[in-house]
Amino acid sequence: MISLRLKKIASLIDPEDKVADIGCDHAYLSIYLWQKKGCKTILASDINQNALEMAKKNIEKVHLEKEIPLLLSNGLEKINQKKIDTLIIAGMGAHTILEIVKQCTSSIKKIVVQSNNDLYTLRKTLKTYGFYAQKEEIVWEKGHYYVIDAYTREKRKTKKVEDYFGFYQEKNKEYYLYLWKEYQTILNKLTWKQARKKVKLSYQKHLLKKYL
Repeated sequence: MISLRLKKIASLIDPEDKVADIGCDHAYLSIYLWQKKGCKTILASDINQNALEMAKKNIEKVHLEKEIPLLLSNGLEKINQKKIDTLIIAGMGAHTILEIVKQCTSSIKKIVVQSNNDLYTLRKTLKTYGFYAQKEEIVWEKGHYYVIDAYTREKRKTKKVEDYFGFYQEKNKEYYLYLWKEYQTILNKLTWKQARKKVKLSYQKHLLKKYL
């Protein structure tokens, strides 16, 4: 059984998407996309040979060796982008995700990302790469909130508050409250010597109030 986080990622994938699962780890998501989402074009890749060996075993268990090819690749380095149109890049830092997306050709129409940090930089920079957020899912699992976004090349304007905190969704009120408390905790710990940082975080907290 795959994690709730991976299921939320899969919820942003459509059956007709031609997917490259970058950093596939043990291929649980790739297998789920084939079995449950009906995706018929899936490539599972990873930079780690050991992860690919585990992925190979898991794919063989469900007899999908021909349907889900595996590839050892550093990001998109060895991937033929003409055969895919959708990327999944999850469980990495914002900098790594952006380095991968920077390699995209025009054949990539959609990316689904879940970053472990710096969501603001990720959102802002992806717009400069020609990708705009369209959908968002937030999930709480194992003591962490995971923010998952689907980006396409369809242009849309975003507000400053969205660049920092994503789309407003009433169902995610607990997440916004969690962020509010986190900001308050950090601000309380800052000293007068850290005034510049305090002003910056206070501004972000002010923006977040719009979601509460």
